[in-house]
Amino acid sequence: MDTIRIFSRYDFEPSPKVWVGVSYFIAKRIFDLVFSSLVLLLALPLLLAIAVAIKLTSAGPIFFTQERVGLTGQIFKMYKFRTMRIGSVADADATRAVPNDPRRTKIGAFLRHTGLDELPQFYNVLKGDMSVVGPRPEMLFFVRKFSAELARYNSRHYVKAGITGWAQANGLRGDTSIIERVQYDLYYLRHWSIGFDLQIILLTVFRGIVNKTPIELAHFLQAAANPFSSGFRLTFSRQGCVSCVLG
Repeated sequence: MDTIRIFSRYDFEPSPKVWVGVSYFIAKRIFDLVFSSLVLLLALPLLLAIAVAIKLTSAGPIFFTQERVGLTGQIFKMYKFRTMRIGSVADADATRAVPNDPRRTKIGAFLRHTGLDELPQFYNVLKGDMSVVGPRPEMLFFVRKFSAELARYNSRHYVKAGITGWAQANGLRGDTSIIERVQYDLYYLRHWSIGFDLQIILLTVFRGIVNKTPIELAHFLQAAANPFSSGFRLTFSRQGCVSCVLG
């Protein structure tokens, strides 16, 4: 497995919350194995139905694989259900998908809207390439670009990349502000806990699939075991996006 050499000592200045020893990695790995195994088992009929739908509605493979950058710069192949027509690999590796992307297939538009195209990444979790929760892995092209533009960008590679993360739970997906995403990713690194992971998963499901944000969810999360530092609270904007506010 290749590793890109773009990190500096400054990028990897240890974070006291993340580098807590072997217990962190063991707890995180056990959680990932149990959670991803349950998801793949329970979602098996859905996975098969999606695979058949993709094969019947467009030419090409069922899965789309792409090299992404993970823990400490290791490059791995990330799996997704294919949602776009077959095109240039070079273009795919340097181009982000955009809303109403003309390259989408009919079933692909639905899969991307619901996030179901990400389900195969639970296999990446089982393999150990990814975690259920963590900073979203970027394409190599963008990692090189952002690491040259943003200080501490590569600190997000302290931990395994995730299927979802604190940034994504707050509506920062795809072609959104990289500065904001990095801020959320670094906050996650400093405050990781199993409880925090569970809250991120709940927010991801609630906002991504149900696509509603009633105030009851905020109350529930506030009352739950809270991994956040003092002065931190969840708020909802008029657009329904969850945001973090540091007091």
